Amino acid sequence: MPERRLSAREILALVTDPSTFIELPAPAGESAPDGPLAWQGYDASRARAAERTGESESVVCGTASVLGTQAVLIAFEFGFLGGSLGERTGDRLEAAYTHARTHRLPVVPLVATGGSRMQEGMLALTQLQRVARQSALTREAGLPQIAVLRDPTTGGGWATLGAGADVTLALPGAQVGFAGSRVRPPDADPTAYTAEAQVTAGSADAVVQLPALRETLGLWLRLLMGGHAGVAAGSRAAGAARVGAAAPRTRGQATPAPSAGPPAPVPAALGTAAHPATGWDAVQHARSPQRPRAEAYLSAYFTHRAAISGDRAGGTDTKGMLCGFGNHAGRTVAYAAQTGTATRPAGYRTAARLIRLADRLGIPVLTLVDTPGAANDAEAERQAAGPAIAELFGAVAAARTPVTTLVIGEGGSGGALALAAAGNTWATPDSYFSVIAPELAAAILKRPADQVEATADQLRIRPQDLVELGVIRGIVGPVNP
Repeated sequence: MPERRLSAREILALVTDPSTFIELPAPAGESAPDGPLAWQGYDASRARAAERTGESESVVCGTASVLGTQAVLIAFEFGFLGGSLGERTGDRLEAAYTHARTHRLPVVPLVATGGSRMQEGMLALTQLQRVARQSALTREAGLPQIAVLRDPTTGGGWATLGAGADVTLALPGAQVGFAGSRVRPPDADPTAYTAEAQVTAGSADAVVQLPALRETLGLWLRLLMGGHAGVAAGSRAAGAARVGAAAPRTRGQATPAPSAGPPAPVPAALGTAAHPATGWDAVQHARSPQRPRAEAYLSAYFTHRAAISGDRAGGTDTKGMLCGFGNHAGRTVAYAAQTGTATRPAGYRTAARLIRLADRLGIPVLTLVDTPGAANDAEAERQAAGPAIAELFGAVAAARTPVTTLVIGEGGSGGALALAAAGNTWATPDSYFSVIAPELAAAILKRPADQVEATADQLRIRPQDLVELGVIRGIVGPVNP
């Protein structure tokens, strides 16, 4: 069951710092009697809604700080005609987004709406185009949008303010779906229209308990608005020991955005410091159960972090790809990290979503490569594995923000290379990178099983081989060399 339905003022009081909320003035404008359609009784309905809620419209817009970060907040009042959108709602939303861009502030919609206002007909529905335009302009301005889905979030409000945000959080048990409960098919599974189901389907990032909402919002705002903080400190903290460095190859890498600052520092190696003697040794080290995985690297690198989840196309791969933003040496860094398993199509699409968002916000990106390869089962093909990998290749290639890559384990073919930065890829001593796994290479060449180890040597997949070939820049040293 959802939390008790809070009013607009109650949710604002819960998430903002005390006494910081300043309501934006409502844009001037008058409606025709009973609205643009002369819908009989519409004025009376509005008057009753105003008396019941104390509000003159279905949204309350203003500025406030959330754990010290200033933002524009848009809180829906569901008690006012079901939080529906009409022309005057659109006026307020447009004014709020314009204020955000003028003052370089992030936007936080706290959504609770049943959709567009029927008493205003198509004029109400077209407000969604206004909202979409304002959201797009804000995105182009490099300002983040973090939505909170309350109960209920349906119709056009979900399809614009909610699903269109950069990060989408939801309250437990909230009804979330394009179709509201009164219009969906009678035999529809109600569990599909919940916050939890939308997270599972990759359409929202996380369910957040109400008592933790302010802290969670504050963390996200600090991270997404902190891309330029501590740049000098971040540059000085490039501390991992590097050996065998080779000159970087650019290979058409996009020019970094001027506002992005220097690349994210390369993490230090957490595993063995010994370089593999043979290609097969490199494979064995990378496949060892004792080798540190992505979670260990992320925990060592970031003081705190927040994860995004889902490809916004119906899928998640939280077991195979970890994506989000964190604080490293006082600076925000985005991360996309493979976990050692075969990466699913949703994982590639989520990583591409992460990189595009970081690029818009001028936040550097760290990627950790560790996969035997892309998932190649029939279901992966049905989920468009090839286009998903192509999307990630394109996102990395087009990024203006700098991308730093560390190979921490297996680098299996194109499924690994899609996450790697051209000209700024490094490797740990217990990793390898190969055009194909040695076993598969031997099979393709019709060699017997006892030739697999020799094939690994011929492929030249050791970290030191990759430096010599100019494929990577260098090999990072351990924490305690």
